[in-house]
Amino acid sequence: MRTRTWTVLPLLAASVLLTAAAPAPDARVTLLDAMAEELQRNQKQLKLQNHEPPYFMSYQLKEGEQHGIVARYGAIFLDDSYHERKLYVDVRVGSYAFDNSGPEEYDFFGGGKGSSYVANKDAPIDDSALALRTSLWLVTDEKYKAALSQFLKKKADNVYAVEEPTQTASFSKEKPVTYVQPAVAFPFDHDRWVRVAREVSARFKAHPEIFDSEVRVTADKVRRLFVSTEGSRIVTEETMYGLHVMAVTRAEDGQLLDNSRNYYSPTEAGLPDDKKLAEATHKVIEELLALRKAPAIDPYTGPAILAAEAAGVLFHETMGHRLEGDRQDGEGEGKTFRGQVGKLVLPPFITLVDDPTVRTLREEPLNGFYEYDEEGVKGQRTVLVEKGVLKGYLLSRRPVEGFLQSNGHGRSQGTRKPVARMANLIVESAKQVEDVELKKQLIAEAKRQGKPYGLIIRDITGGNTNTSSYGYQAFKGVPRMVYRVDVKTGQESLVRGVEIVGTPLSSINRIMATGRKQGIFNGYCGAESGNVPVSTVAPAVLLQEIELQRTVEGKDRPPILLSPTAGTTASDEVK
Repeated sequence: MRTRTWTVLPLLAASVLLTAAAPAPDARVTLLDAMAEELQRNQKQLKLQNHEPPYFMSYQLKEGEQHGIVARYGAIFLDDSYHERKLYVDVRVGSYAFDNSGPEEYDFFGGGKGSSYVANKDAPIDDSALALRTSLWLVTDEKYKAALSQFLKKKADNVYAVEEPTQTASFSKEKPVTYVQPAVAFPFDHDRWVRVAREVSARFKAHPEIFDSEVRVTADKVRRLFVSTEGSRIVTEETMYGLHVMAVTRAEDGQLLDNSRNYYSPTEAGLPDDKKLAEATHKVIEELLALRKAPAIDPYTGPAILAAEAAGVLFHETMGHRLEGDRQDGEGEGKTFRGQVGKLVLPPFITLVDDPTVRTLREEPLNGFYEYDEEGVKGQRTVLVEKGVLKGYLLSRRPVEGFLQSNGHGRSQGTRKPVARMANLIVESAKQVEDVELKKQLIAEAKRQGKPYGLIIRDITGGNTNTSSYGYQAFKGVPRMVYRVDVKTGQESLVRGVEIVGTPLSSINRIMATGRKQGIFNGYCGAESGNVPVSTVAPAVLLQEIELQRTVEGKDRPPILLSPTAGTTASDEVK
């Protein structure tokens, strides 16, 4: 903030001069300068006798601030805040064409002697340039020695390995970037959120069948400072607010049932207000009570409609992860789409794009938005599949055959090693119909297959997939609100007790048509480089065939006694 001071000059009576005070130096830039100075010092001097110096180094400081409030049964269980700074140092020996990077075993190869001490990866939360440089010095020394060991081991392994005719480079060379983002406000109305958490969690006390519940409010800010020997200097700031309402119950047969509502926003004001939150909580309760009474169905194979959010999760698990560039060459990976560029991999009316540059869609924020990835490369819109034909991959700075430059998808949580990850995965369709028509086609297809009913999956909690070569290429989705559609009457009835399973290419290529309206699924995706915020944007899809298996059957009894809060409300509490 710029301030102004009034100065009265004693020799000029009644004369007033307006002067502007010099703005305070940006502490972020001061720390960035310190990082650049230490990087330059190590670049010039760091070299072990008879060994190669680093050809590339980068320093990253991540500063995290977080507030968290958790309430259950109308009372606060957690009220906490923390502030930390962490370092990630990348040191590479060799050249862009061939360096120490490689399979994960290289990352953990300690090199024997001298590896008994592990440098602390914390950075000072005081703005001390000297303390920061000292921390970087120790970590850089450790990383350089490890990089030399990894490089020598990799060269030794190449003595035995057959040379590949189209060996790609180890690391992409990128143009330097200078970018300092303006500071982002990080308000947190602590008293309000304590009140909200108490009030919302108290609403569950009137429903003893719902034996546990939780309301969680979080606020996270991550400030990132990045410098590299290529000349990049980047400062970015990201905020994420979350509000989560979760509850669990059991059906009479013992199956555990859960329900939730999750909200994310880059601003505090973007979280739901009290009225919307009350309505959402009522819906969570209403759906859970309905699920308790719903019948469990047998395993099913047949046509189904996946509502927009559920369809987004399907594309995320079946396609998104398999188009991450690091998986095309990684040891132990199934490499589903390696060498498939230019070939038809989806129905010809489907286009798949990943675009971290999209901040909002229809005024709803997307979790996967960011300016620069963790490797200092600007996030870029990337066409993965166009009209069913594979066009490219999500790329970090690890090149893939035919794709030598990053497209800004090198992402990680905290100080983990960045790898190619999704951001905002967007599904577009050229074969759209209205929802009513989609349901008609579902019924017609179920009749054609001789099925007494089709399914509509309106909600899904998430999913997971296996992309390794050490198991079946499969995925799993966890639907929550599943409706059976009678082919004679079109009547919908709620059912429970199944999960989506299948093989990726078989499932995704059975799309017959899609809805018109795209839905948004915001969340976090966990993989090798940790949990990163992501979004999927997709229309509802009609699948000619989907396979559902029974969930793991729970036969546990619910709590024997009623809860002490049974029949109480928030107003019954002793103040």
